[in-house]
This record gives sequence, C-alpha cells and structure tokens, in this order.
Amino acid sequence: MELFLWFNDVFLKMNWLKEGIEAIAARLGLDPLDQIGASLVFFLYDTIKIFILLCVLIFIVSYIQSYFPPERTRKILGRFKGIGANILAALLGTITPFCSCSSIPLFIGFTSAGLSIGMTFSFLISSPLVDLASVLLLVSVFNGKIALAYVVVGLVLAVLGGTFLSKLKMEDQIEAFVFKTPLMELDDVVLTRKERIDFAITQVKEIFHKVWPYVLIGVGIGALIHNWIPESWILALLGQDKWYSVPLATLVGIPMYADIFGTLPIAEALVAKGVGIGTVLSFMMAVTALSVPSIVMLKNVIKPKLLGMFVLYVSMGIMLIGFLLNAFQSVLI
Repeated sequence: MELFLWFNDVFLKMNWLKEGIEAIAARLGLDPLDQIGASLVFFLYDTIKIFILLCVLIFIVSYIQSYFPPERTRKILGRFKGIGANILAALLGTITPFCSCSSIPLFIGFTSAGLSIGMTFSFLISSPLVDLASVLLLVSVFNGKIALAYVVVGLVLAVLGGTFLSKLKMEDQIEAFVFKTPLMELDDVVLTRKERIDFAITQVKEIFHKVWPYVLIGVGIGALIHNWIPESWILALLGQDKWYSVPLATLVGIPMYADIFGTLPIAEALVAKGVGIGTVLSFMMAVTALSVPSIVMLKNVIKPKLLGMFVLYVSMGIMLIGFLLNAFQSVLI
C-alpha cells in the first residue's frame, strides 16, 4: 500500500512538479494562493503533467496494441458468440487508444467481416470511453476507486449496449455499402521489438498531435473554474441537490469534441468546487462517447432509426450511471 501511495504521488500525481512550479512562481513574485498565481500554477502543472503521462501511457498502450492489429482483433472476436462476445469486444476496446471518430472505420471493418451488431457496438462504445491510459490519468487526478468505478460502469454500458442493440435485430438499419466493403485478408505478421517501438512512437506522435489543443483548452477552462468562478455559482447550477445536474452535464458534453485527456482538468476543477462525481463523470462520458462529429460520421454508416436508438441508449445509460455514482459518492471519495 505504501509503495502504491509513493508511486501515485511521485509518478501519477507528480506532487514534486506542482511544488517546483509553485516555487518558481514565488521567485517570480507571484503568490500561488491568489487568483493569478493559482491559475498559472494550475495551468502549467496540469498541462505538463498530462502531456508527460499522455506520452508515456500512449506509448505503453500502443506497444500492447501492436499485438492486436485490426485483422487479429477481428479474428479473435469472430470466435465468440452471445454476451461473452460482447464482453470480449468491450475489453478489446479498452486497449485501442482511439477517439469515437477513429473507432468508426473499425466498426465498418468488423461489420463487413460478419461480426454481430452487438459485438461491434460494444466495441464502438468501449473504445473511446475506456482505455488503459485514461485509467491511470483518472488515478492521477482523483483516486483508484473513482478510476475503477469509471472503468466498470464504462464496460457495463458497452456490454449491455451491445446486448440491447443486438436484441432489436436492426441489421437492416446498417447501410448496404458497409457489408460490401472489401476485406483485406492479411496473415498475422510478427513484428520485431524495434518495429513495435516504432509503431508506439508513431502512435504517440499522432495522438499527441490530435489532442494537444483540447488539453490546453481543457486545462484553461479548468483553471478558470478552479480559481475565478465562485463555488456558489457552480453549486447553484450543478450541485448534488439539483436533480437536473446529471442530465444537464450529459447534454452539455454531447456537442463537445474532445478526448478524455482534455476533459480531465475540467472534471478536476468541478469536483474541487463540490460538483458530484457522478455529474462530472457523466460529462466526461458524454464528451468521449457521444460527440457530435462522431454522431455525424456514424450517420453515414447506419440509418436514422438505429442511430437514434444508439444515442438514446448511451445518453440514458450515462445519466443513470451519473445518478448512481452521485448516490454512492461517499464511498468513492
């Protein structure tokens, strides 16, 4: 336990980094406790910490992912049926560091390969929502209990979503061209260690290039919330005593397009202001799983009826999760 706490403080929370930035700010004549100084410390500390963890964790996750290219993943999923297949699809989604938009090409590939609609939707929900990097980042910002709760509810949402949509028998709601998409049958290629490292480095560069603006925007908003917006204003809008806080957070998150890395600083600031953990995680889930760009892209491969069921299910599931987590917040914090 002590070893984990040390690892958490030194490598995940990076308390030494915050102390160093506070010391530098003090030398420059800034008070880390006033609004300007605290905002600067928050922005620099969260930005540097997230960028370091982002690069390290994406490298590790991508190295692991090199053992599960799309073709191999498809073959593995093709061996399973029923809810077991949905569980496996959701779990495989956790090792793919894709946003909701980049998961859609894999959705097309899996569907054209004959995998069930339930499996493909379990993967589609899980992939942007839960990944190994986000778990450790959640630990670094909150704690292990909250990170575990986020992973569990995310996987449950994905598994039940795939199961629910498969029961509706809506295969006719997938655009015909998806089933006609040609497949490239590739033999499994055994990569060398250097090739896996090169792949991981490439993934780090590509993902970093995609998410760094959202991280800066998210940290900026987080600094604003943390140091400039009165707590009474936040609680008046999103306090736990407000029944509409979870639906409001979910609806606010849907139009946004960001990665979990960009939403974490906002979530951290909201929790510090007293917003319920369920409300905050509902916002994060809506941003990552139901962004407008991903819905627009998905609209090109599935028909309105199925798209509506998907959005309705995920939205209602996120809200239900938010209410439950708020109810059990005392156990998580």
